Amino acid sequence: MEQIKIGVTGATGQLGRKVIENLKKEVDASQIVALVRHPEKAQDLGVEARAFDYDHPEQICEALKGISKLLLISSNEIGKRFPQHKNVIDGAKKAGVSSIAYTSLLRTDISPLGLAAEHKETEHYLKSCGLDYTLLRNGWYIENYTASLSGVLQSGAVYGSAGNGKISAATRNDYAKAAVRVLTGEGHKNKIYELGGNAFTMSDYAAEISKQSGKDIQYIDLSVEEYAKVLEEKAHMPAPTAQFFASVDAEVNNGALETNDNRLAELIGGHLESLGDAVKAALLSIQ
Repeated sequence: MEQIKIGVTGATGQLGRKVIENLKKEVDASQIVALVRHPEKAQDLGVEARAFDYDHPEQICEALKGISKLLLISSNEIGKRFPQHKNVIDGAKKAGVSSIAYTSLLRTDISPLGLAAEHKETEHYLKSCGLDYTLLRNGWYIENYTASLSGVLQSGAVYGSAGNGKISAATRNDYAKAAVRVLTGEGHKNKIYELGGNAFTMSDYAAEISKQSGKDIQYIDLSVEEYAKVLEEKAHMPAPTAQFFASVDAEVNNGALETNDNRLAELIGGHLESLGDAVKAALLSIQ
């Protein structure tokens, strides 16, 4: 019987590495293929690595030969995502891939976020391509916040435009576990999963940092314009990028990143890493 091979795009990225790490706990490493721009950077993953660039259709088709199941981790190049994803889906079909799991965005079909448009296009194309699919509509990563924890501790404040909006974020590791369950399990054909963790506000986040660090950290809510300026000055973001992310943050107050769906917990077996767990890990990493 021919061995099933599972391909993971963007395997050297932050989510991709977590997926590979968790996949190796479920299947033999010989069944896993890391699809990456620079295979030499994937040597530490302990699996086969193939050159794979979203912008090169001819390379994509060759790299996907022999792969049965594919995890398409969305490109990080905003504005180029759909044509890149289309290249991958077309290449997968030509190479004989049987199913694709795609990391989309929470409630893509109705999301007010500017990020949703390219995900929506990709979902529509994937549904129409004739391959089996699973849409993993991931919410925010808690690490989107904890990545800047060092700066928060220095300034004594968490800044944002999210108001009292709730964010159903989860850790990358939990989203990776969910992807692995879909790639290695049954019953996920042509399913759409809304995935998110236990909801918290930015004030809750600031309070958790205060509790664990022993410092008084406050959440300071700003207008989109004010927050964009903070991102420019403190995070050194270009003005258009800062404005974009501040606008995304403002939509949190309208429920854009909140879900009551418990599918993520169900997929990974019930226990999600908490906000407290993520803050603790981030604090340990900067000590």
